[in-house]
Amino acid sequence: MTDLAPFVAALASGNPVQASCQALRQLAYDVLDLKQFTMMTFDQERGVAQRIFTDDAEAYPVGGEKPILENLWTETVLMRHQTFVGNSIEDLAAVFPDWEKIQSLGLESCLNLPVIVGDQVIGTLNCLNVAGHFTPAKVQAANQLSVPAVATFLLAAGNMDTLGQHT
Repeated sequence: MTDLAPFVAALASGNPVQASCQALRQLAYDVLDLKQFTMMTFDQERGVAQRIFTDDAEAYPVGGEKPILENLWTETVLMRHQTFVGNSIEDLAAVFPDWEKIQSLGLESCLNLPVIVGDQVIGTLNCLNVAGHFTPAKVQAANQLSVPAVATFLLAAGNMDTLGQHT
């Protein structure tokens, strides 16, 4: 189990939204050994996902939106509330229209962890790395991020204007 003390300290900081996003990012890197991390929320009425945190603002800026497409990813994450894993660029190409951009960044696998409160997906943690990175053990380990992710998304929900990006 990962040490949550830095995350707890972030929640108690003077800027808990930004600090908890940063601490959650670090937890994800520690648990999953990542190359890229973003956080998305979903507006199902408008049919879009919006990025609320990123560690690559040049490629994927905060505030950027993507359409929610009806495909295997949507069925897995938004409907069944399960983690989506794509371990090859072909897996990503089947569900993400921007797969070529993802590949151009040297990334060919992803793990998208749904953040669930009640019976609603309030966001996802989007974790990326090289092809084949997300083994069954890493997928299981990702569950450690669920509670800190819920806390971060709930905290951020009322403070969207204070969110930033990793620098």
